[in-house]
Amino acid sequence: MAKKDNRLPIDLACPDCRVRPYTTTKNRVNDPDRLELRKYCPRCRGHRMFKEAR
Repeated sequence: MAKKDNRLPIDLACPDCRVRPYTTTKNRVNDPDRLELRKYCPRCRGHRMFKEAR
């Protein structure tokens, strides 16, 4: 029987324009809360705090 996969693919969304240009994976055991990363938004043309979109 296969093990349970702990790494989930997630989308990162810009809080201002709601675009989702980035995808990444996160470990659901080590990071149960929503992920926040500072990334560049191509639509806003600036750095924003991207949040995990569900």
